[in-house]
Amino acid sequence: MNEILIGKGEKPVQLLAKYGNRHGLVAGATGTGKTISLIVLAEGFSRLGVPIFIADVKGDVAGMAMAGTSNEKIRQRVAQIGIKDYAQEASPVLFWDLYGKAGHPVRATVSEIGPTLLGRILELNDTQTGILEVAFKMADDRGLLLLDIDDLRALLGFVADNRKEISTQYGLVSTQSVAAIQRALLSLEREGGQAFFGEPALELGDLMRTDLSGRGIVNILAADQLILKPRLYSSFLLWLLSELFENLPEVGDLDKPRLVFFFDEAHLLFENATPALRQRVEQVIRIIRSKGVGVYFCSQFPDDVPKEILGQLGNRIQHALRAYTPRDQKAVRTAAETFVANPKLDVAGVISQLGVGEALVSTLQEKGVPMPVERTMICPPRCRMGALTPEERMVVRTRSPVGAKYDSPVNRESAYEILSRLTVPAGMPVAEPDQAQPEQQSKGSGSLGDLIWGTKRRQGLVETMAKQAARTVGSQIGRKILRGALGGILGGSRR
Repeated sequence: MNEILIGKGEKPVQLLAKYGNRHGLVAGATGTGKTISLIVLAEGFSRLGVPIFIADVKGDVAGMAMAGTSNEKIRQRVAQIGIKDYAQEASPVLFWDLYGKAGHPVRATVSEIGPTLLGRILELNDTQTGILEVAFKMADDRGLLLLDIDDLRALLGFVADNRKEISTQYGLVSTQSVAAIQRALLSLEREGGQAFFGEPALELGDLMRTDLSGRGIVNILAADQLILKPRLYSSFLLWLLSELFENLPEVGDLDKPRLVFFFDEAHLLFENATPALRQRVEQVIRIIRSKGVGVYFCSQFPDDVPKEILGQLGNRIQHALRAYTPRDQKAVRTAAETFVANPKLDVAGVISQLGVGEALVSTLQEKGVPMPVERTMICPPRCRMGALTPEERMVVRTRSPVGAKYDSPVNRESAYEILSRLTVPAGMPVAEPDQAQPEQQSKGSGSLGDLIWGTKRRQGLVETMAKQAARTVGSQIGRKILRGALGGILGGSRR
């Protein structure tokens, strides 16, 4: 049957796969068993043939790649819950890592990230983000590929050198703001973030695989180092969510989700987020379920998630909260109020009494009606409950079907190479090929449009740029560079 056994209360507590795309929340204090609940859900979806994407913040989710080891406590829990088909087994796993060390590199081009989200990653203010918008627009207009940080740095240098002409055409550009952006880029590079930008870029289809037996692949993002850069961590997951939103077709309600996305440390997504960003995230969460994607947030407190989004999370697992402080007491009240009441349970009182491996659970049942909350003993995972050794991780990685595709970077000609050849004013009109003067080009005094759109001396470069732009945007040759996904989630338009 298409259902996931979560545990047992007065009766078995299950999550119906056809409501898996109605999103969910796993909350609770540190050490109460949130990660185990995440693994149980991930294993359950994988066994149903649903691919998973999950961030491994502490390193212990990686244990899903190895079969667990039975012991007396596990056998007792299996017997208490009444799991009939329990067996120690591994899940099919792919490891990913923005830094390319603990998994396959995850890359995106600078153009795909776009100026708005890049501004968030770099922690720019509104004025600096506006300068970034100008730079991206100029690159679009001139058909410059922005693939990696070298391309962006070259573009910013060009903007600074030609700020008067660019200010006239696109809007005011100050050297101070450009310098601030360049310093932020330097800081990002020092932290290792430059590895995220480049090619080959991640293809969504590689996150939506099943293995030969039909089980969904569990994509695990190594985030133990990434979580130390909370803006980069949350912005990457936000980008990935927006890419799913932009690119997946509408499918309506299915028997099971096409992909389930787990967002650990969910509070990082909403910290310092503008009201406009929160509104866009809310819209994406509401709409993305019709594309067959379920999103599950994991955090310590349920009110870490804004109430507008919290109200859209139909499946809830609430582990223990300790009401020691006014903040904790408020979180307990919030958690109690979000459940469908069970007359047999004092929810607010029980939350602080739950033991490790216990939780209050409510899931959507037939016709999408949430069940009354149940005090539930959570099932034990079938995998190892703990981290892998570096040697074990490497063995899993060498068996990966996508390693040859992503492990080696590709550096094709783009803005950095083009701008390094010739520095020219930006405001001059674009000359037609038969109007350009050879002596002008030899001196490097033509416009940037001359450089891209060609003269007889640059004809070979024109053909190269045209082919590159065609690969990037299909039928739009050289005029607009694909922005990728941020239009839908952040209110811009895809170019």
